[in-house]
Amino acid sequence: MREQLQSTTVSAGKKPRFNRNVLFENVYGYFFIAPMLIGVTVLTLMPILISFFLSFTEWNFLHGFKRIEFIGFRNFERLLMDELFWKSMKNNIIFMLVIPATLALSLLLAVLINRYVYFKDTFKVIYFMPYISSIVAVAMVWQVLFHPSYGPVNNLLVSLGIDNPPKWLADIDFALPSIMMIMVWVSIGYNLIIYIAGLQAIPQELYEAAEMDGAKPRQKFFNITLPMLSSTTFFLLITGLIGTFKVFDIIQVLTNGGPANSTTVVVFQLYETAFIHLKMSYASTMALVLFLVIFLITVIQWYSQRKWVNY
Repeated sequence: MREQLQSTTVSAGKKPRFNRNVLFENVYGYFFIAPMLIGVTVLTLMPILISFFLSFTEWNFLHGFKRIEFIGFRNFERLLMDELFWKSMKNNIIFMLVIPATLALSLLLAVLINRYVYFKDTFKVIYFMPYISSIVAVAMVWQVLFHPSYGPVNNLLVSLGIDNPPKWLADIDFALPSIMMIMVWVSIGYNLIIYIAGLQAIPQELYEAAEMDGAKPRQKFFNITLPMLSSTTFFLLITGLIGTFKVFDIIQVLTNGGPANSTTVVVFQLYETAFIHLKMSYASTMALVLFLVIFLITVIQWYSQRKWVNY
């Protein structure tokens, strides 16, 4: 009995043996994630940290790193007084209206296609094409459509009796709404695909039970379809709002921020400040403020979703 206790005590005090197989598995795991880990670190994390540091400095990258001057919060004070920045932020907030319009139209089309339309895959491809098409090609097509004098849109409006149709992209009042309409048209395809996938995941037993209880189509939509799609809507809402704050390419191609800065958004102003005016530090300050705004909106959405999202 004493010998058994001694052997148990010795075995309990021994260190675990070196397991070569576990080591090889860990090495292989790190080897496979290394490309992504290096890419995220070099292309995402490091630029964020460098941008955060540069926002407290005054620096022109043509002068090299030796000319970096620490100036504290002067860039932030300057940003608070920058009317163009606040105008671009206002345009970004207005641009957020693209999201509810896109979600509503996408959900309507998804319900119609999923329930009443044959050849569903064909319609999925048709609606998804604008999303995967080159944004430059899409912008050129809409530039022709919105041409003030020869565009089909204005020609149609004139034929309907409107003598002075808007100039669309060349009009201060209609330039931003025009780009918003284009973005709705482009984004519908992606949202449509996600919504159809969500609709097909809803158990049909729920609709059958509601129909046996005498529920009408409207009641089934608001009491079954919408609640069951709330998590899908929440996902599209967050990604869509973040996307509206990153819009750049279509504005660069169509309006270049004009006319009279009516379509200038924060990312476009950041690009011009950094790579045209070569004010990297001030652009980094804009990027940091934009990051904080997006983070705040995401946090608010994350906490508010507890009241209306069903998992």
